[in-house]
Amino acid sequence: MNDLNAMLEPGMLVRNPACPHWGVGQVQSNIGGRITVNFREEGKVVIDGVVVPLEIVFDENNLR
Repeated sequence: MNDLNAMLEPGMLVRNPACPHWGVGQVQSNIGGRITVNFREEGKVVIDGVVVPLEIVFDENNLR
């Protein structure tokens, strides 16, 4: 698992750099490398943390 993905916890905000149109998402769970995220524009998505490196969003007001 990507080192950053391993530290993701419920409530944290993330972005999938491969799918920027999904917007910012909130981590719902991170169990065994399977990360469930609820994205604003895409809805709930289960991500394989080994394959997809997520970016942590520290300041939701500072979006690209």
